[in-house]
Amino acid sequence: MVLGRGRGAPGHAAPRRGHRPAAASLRSRVHRRPSAGRHELGHVNDLAPGAACADLYGTTGERRYQDGCERLLQWLRRDGVLTRDPGGAIEHWPGGVWADTVFMAGTFLIHCGVHTGRSELIAEAGEQILAHAGILQHPQTGLYAHGSHHGSTIWCYWGRANAWAALASVEYLEADRHHGETTERIRGILRRQLLALAAYQPAHGIWDVLVDGQPENRGILETSAAAGIAAAMFRAAALGIEPGRLRAAAWRALAGLHAYVAPDGTLTRTSAGTILQLIPFGYSVIRNDMIQPWGQGLALHAYAAALNDRARPEQSA
Repeated sequence: MVLGRGRGAPGHAAPRRGHRPAAASLRSRVHRRPSAGRHELGHVNDLAPGAACADLYGTTGERRYQDGCERLLQWLRRDGVLTRDPGGAIEHWPGGVWADTVFMAGTFLIHCGVHTGRSELIAEAGEQILAHAGILQHPQTGLYAHGSHHGSTIWCYWGRANAWAALASVEYLEADRHHGETTERIRGILRRQLLALAAYQPAHGIWDVLVDGQPENRGILETSAAAGIAAAMFRAAALGIEPGRLRAAAWRALAGLHAYVAPDGTLTRTSAGTILQLIPFGYSVIRNDMIQPWGQGLALHAYAAALNDRARPEQSA
């Protein structure tokens, strides 16, 4: 795990299968950073590595990891650090709500809540999922837009945004044990989103960079979104959400994804980071010729979820 902006996905994907070498490697990476996980805080994306820090605290019980989580929580609570829209959604940048945020902040809150026994943090993540869905999930299609700009949602259904949002929802559903109104609402939001994504999935499994087949981007594949969406589909199916349809779509995505994994493990055709594009064409010119940590992390999520799916007794026949 690289402890830095927007790079938390590899860290807390690694231990998901209980893989001891991966977990040991994660600890080694964290220990090479000063004060076990301290890194510069300046943006909501910087919360993402905190999920791995929380996982390490849950695994080891070491105070250094608890302290790291507390530092991130204190930063999140500090006045003036983050802006929020009128409905309470944390803004990715002032004036803009992005789907990325529910994963970057929400997954940290969920893992911290689970491993420290603080259910209010899990509830806070649920509130953020609902607030973001209210702005970004299209009322007819069920797909997520990448973001909003000064109060107006830009209806570009960026693939990785849908992956971040779906993964945040399954993280919440796996962690919440109360099964109250918030849980049922998030379950419904996730079901609508994933069924929409399954309906738009090409036969070869990998969605375009904009998942709805928008003409200006048709045929421009983006692999990290497919990885994240596949992971969310496997995990949602395990929760009893449309298991037949979602497992089939997830395996189709994984089969397509495998063709883009290089011999050294690099997930190719992963797009670089991008600002919120105001027109669909903007998503067609993002470079995808370099290894990206979010691509590797989302691929780990996908393969871990697939292995867990294979290991379930009802799927072994």
